[in-house]
Amino acid sequence: MSNTITTSLKNKKVQLWARRLHVYVSMSLLLVVLFFSLTGITLNRPQLFVSEKPQIENSELIMPAHFFNIEEGRLNIEKPLLLDFLATQGNLSGKPSELQLFSDVQNGELLEGEISLDYKGPGYNSTVFIDLVSRQVEIETSHYGLIAVLNDLHKGRNSGQVWAWFIDISALLMVFFVVTGVCLLVPKKKSFRLGLKWTALGSIASLLIFFLAVP
Repeated sequence: MSNTITTSLKNKKVQLWARRLHVYVSMSLLLVVLFFSLTGITLNRPQLFVSEKPQIENSELIMPAHFFNIEEGRLNIEKPLLLDFLATQGNLSGKPSELQLFSDVQNGELLEGEISLDYKGPGYNSTVFIDLVSRQVEIETSHYGLIAVLNDLHKGRNSGQVWAWFIDISALLMVFFVVTGVCLLVPKKKSFRLGLKWTALGSIASLLIFFLAVP
C-alpha cells in the first residue's frame, strides 16, 4: 500500500467516517447477514431441512364466459381479466407464465379449447389448466414449506425484480462494510499486520479446499 494512500486512510476525518459507516452499515445488515448465513446452511443441506414431498392442494373454478370470444374465426382471450380472476378467486400468487393456448374453431364455433399456465414463487408453484368448452378451471398448487421459501429468497429465485435489487444492494453494502473495516485497521500497525496474516491464511485455505477437495 503506497504511503499516500496510507496517509490518507490515517486521516482523523477519514477514520471517523469509516468508523461510523462501518458500525451503522454493519447494524443495518445484521438481519440480512444472519439470513444469508443461515440459509447458506439450509441450501447446502437440503436433505435435512426441506421436505421431499410438497403439500399439494387441488381446486376447481368455473371461468366466466366473457373472458374469451371468437372474432373472424379466431379465439381471443382477455388475459388481464383471466389473470385477475385466477389471483382473486383461485388465491394464486407468484409470477404467471405465458398462456399456452390450443383451440379448434370451425364456422365460428369453438369445438375444442385449452389454456395452461404456471405460477411460480419462492417455495411455491401452481399449475392451471382450463377447458374452454366447459369453462372448468383446474388448479394444482404445491407448497414446499418455509425453508424452501427462504432458500429461494437466498437465490433470488422467482422472487421478482425488487428482491433482486435488494440482494444486489445488500451485496454492495457488505463489500463496503469489509472495505471500511480494512480502513479502520490501517493505522493500527500490529492489528493490520495480524489481519493481513489471517486474510492470507483464509485465502490459502479456501484455494486449497477448492483445488484439492472439490470434485
